[in-house]
Amino acid sequence: MFVAGVGYWIRLVGIEAGPLARFDLMPIWWKMAAPTLAVLYPVAGIGLWMTVGWGAVVWVLIAIVEAVMYLGFPELFGSELLRLGFHGSGLSLLGILRLMAWRERRLARGY
Repeated sequence: MFVAGVGYWIRLVGIEAGPLARFDLMPIWWKMAAPTLAVLYPVAGIGLWMTVGWGAVVWVLIAIVEAVMYLGFPELFGSELLRLGFHGSGLSLLGILRLMAWRERRLARGY
């Protein structure tokens, strides 16, 4: 999460070269998406690192935003299926871990 957030910040401040190299050179759709994701990615990373519930919620929000971007508007944002696959597999693993923890707590109570 932190690396992806830094990647968006690099894109915003103009460290990399290319058509989306700086915020002032971006088309309007990237001007809306890039700052949002640049803030949400580190927030989700901190929440997941602290193992609080809102970290997973922010990650789901990021996945929804990027799914709408890359699946709903591929002509504007391109097709980043690998990134969406990362979100899907990571969230699935997180869900499995949460389910296992829930079952373990339930068994410890004797239900």
